[in-house]
Amino acid sequence: MKKIGYLIAVSTLGYLLTGCATTSAPASNANAAANTNANAAAKPAAAAPTADALLALDKQANEAYFKGDGAFFQTFLSDNSTMSMGEHHSDKATIVKEISGVKCDVKSFNIDEPQMQMVDKDTYLLTYRDTTDATCTMDGKTQKQPSPIRAATLYTRNGDKWQAAWHNETVIVDPKAPAPKADDKKVAEKPAAEKKDAAKTEAKTDDKAKTDDKAAAPAGPVKSANTDALAKMHQGGWEAWKNKDTKWFEANTPANVTFVDPAGGVHASKTESIKAWTEMKCEGITTVKVSDAFAVSISPTVEILYTKGSSDGTCDGRKNEDLWGSAVYIKEGDAWKMTFLMETPT
Repeated sequence: MKKIGYLIAVSTLGYLLTGCATTSAPASNANAAANTNANAAAKPAAAAPTADALLALDKQANEAYFKGDGAFFQTFLSDNSTMSMGEHHSDKATIVKEISGVKCDVKSFNIDEPQMQMVDKDTYLLTYRDTTDATCTMDGKTQKQPSPIRAATLYTRNGDKWQAAWHNETVIVDPKAPAPKADDKKVAEKPAAEKKDAAKTEAKTDDKAKTDDKAAAPAGPVKSANTDALAKMHQGGWEAWKNKDTKWFEANTPANVTFVDPAGGVHASKTESIKAWTEMKCEGITTVKVSDAFAVSISPTVEILYTKGSSDGTCDGRKNEDLWGSAVYIKEGDAWKMTFLMETPT
């Protein structure tokens, strides 16, 4: 699914709790309930997907996005799908409404390199490469679509079909490419009084923008009660990255782990992911911090944690920048472990 600065995420708005009645139902109602249960039990469940099958679904979603076909997403997205833009989250209705307003001029489009990861029997993750030459307009803003990008979609089982519950993208770049240099052109200094007036104007504009954004922000999903616990675990992961602590990652991740790094690289196994985290050439890192934590639940044993991660120092010759993180956690016994992580520059 193509987007202009929009990240589709997943949440549930709460667990559905049902109680048992203390009185007996009439025979006719009991028979009806029995028939309903029998029909539900007889309904076939979706078979385990293949990477190619999920890629075909994502291709349809991309094509529908280009056309602004909101109706397609009514059935493609799970009912608990939400959108995430940094710290802002919205629901399925908002996603469909925004996609319905998209208009694109597409010259070429291709997705390939699918890789699939099983989270559990009802939840799968797909990553792939997207190469597109297109310009899209949303909310009156026209933007050239970045390309190539690495995309990831979370699929959940709903009866006899698989639906998308979360999607994210990051631009694929060469991690060895030299960092961009600052503009050498000198800008004449403004008089102090003019600078002060400009600062006041900018502050007023920022305040108004924040007020407008707050008023326009959708209700969004319910924040998981597990957020603080997962954020603490995630902080531990950042500390382990700083300390190159392989043993921590071995103990606190499950057998299946995938890491999509900020450059769009895919590390599709536990061994590859740990190697990427612990063998990165970094210097001067003394502090790491996880903030803006927001967890959402898709099942009793699967949650997504959104964070902003920060650190000082440099890695691979570049100054470290803040990163938005989308992490899928799975519960194994009493422990929550990160099974997927995608990081994008803020």
